Amino acid sequence: MEYLKITFIVLVALIHFYIFYLEVFLWTTTKAMKSFGIKTKEFAEETKVMAANQGLYNLFLAVGLIWSLLYNKEPTVLFFLICVLIAGIYGAYSLKKISVFYIQSIPAILAIVLTLFV
Repeated sequence: MEYLKITFIVLVALIHFYIFYLEVFLWTTTKAMKSFGIKTKEFAEETKVMAANQGLYNLFLAVGLIWSLLYNKEPTVLFFLICVLIAGIYGAYSLKKISVFYIQSIPAILAIVLTLFV
């Protein structure tokens, strides 16, 4: 069961590394625009600095999770997982896109449950 817990924590980290990559490096591409529901290239260009800033926060979450795993810091893992959970809930609410909840919060919830009970 320990492997399952680690797998879900790494999955959450990988999701946030990918979001970082989309927001920082691919924001104005068709792939990122489709992923984030951006309608025009002009809007993507206007918001790319903001998106890069958001991307850094996703990077910090991912790095924090990996660091916590490497140094066996379970309370810190829980802190970062709860941050991801809250970000996913707020993202789904503010963007009115339930997919944000499924992509961010569901894996975080599973990792939290496994961390607490395995």
